[in-house]
Amino acid sequence: MKKFEKITSPVVPLPIENIDTDQIIPARFLKATTRDGFGDNLFRDWRYESNNQPKADFVLNDPTFHGKILVAGKNFGCGSSREHAAWAIQDYGFDVVISSFFADIFKGNALNNGVLPIQVPEDFLEKIFASVFANADSTLTVDLESQTIIIDQTGDSFSFEINPYKKSCLINGYDDIDFILSHQAQIEEFEKNR
Repeated sequence: MKKFEKITSPVVPLPIENIDTDQIIPARFLKATTRDGFGDNLFRDWRYESNNQPKADFVLNDPTFHGKILVAGKNFGCGSSREHAAWAIQDYGFDVVISSFFADIFKGNALNNGVLPIQVPEDFLEKIFASVFANADSTLTVDLESQTIIIDQTGDSFSFEINPYKKSCLINGYDDIDFILSHQAQIEEFEKNR
């Protein structure tokens, strides 16, 4: 995984609640054996008509909105436990997803695949939406090291929680195996002295 660094980016607003994993990546696209290409089908049924023409009114098809941060309504990632949902979000180019609530399995899958899910209070989520709908170029700064998110145009900030182990993995660009391998010298030393 790539190392997670401090991000300042415009956001893509998706103020819809209860977005489930089948909406994020429909089941018919789960046949691939690698993680590549899932971003092409992110929110597929919301993005495209049945004839594969883009739906002009869907936010990912609107050039006004862009960036590395997806901001969604409450209860993001509910439904089935498919890891492909995190793959699709990451492959599309999002490094951060912000919501006022995440399904636990989605949250774990996101963290395991280099996507930072940030849970914020509903009033802070509304401030983010207000900022981006007032000015599509408004930005957020996400600092994983200090565990803060700032609405740059207003200065409003929030300190978010994250598992310390997952924080370390994201900052260092480690998956679980990389983390173990980073301790190889200590493991070998322990085995020698056992």
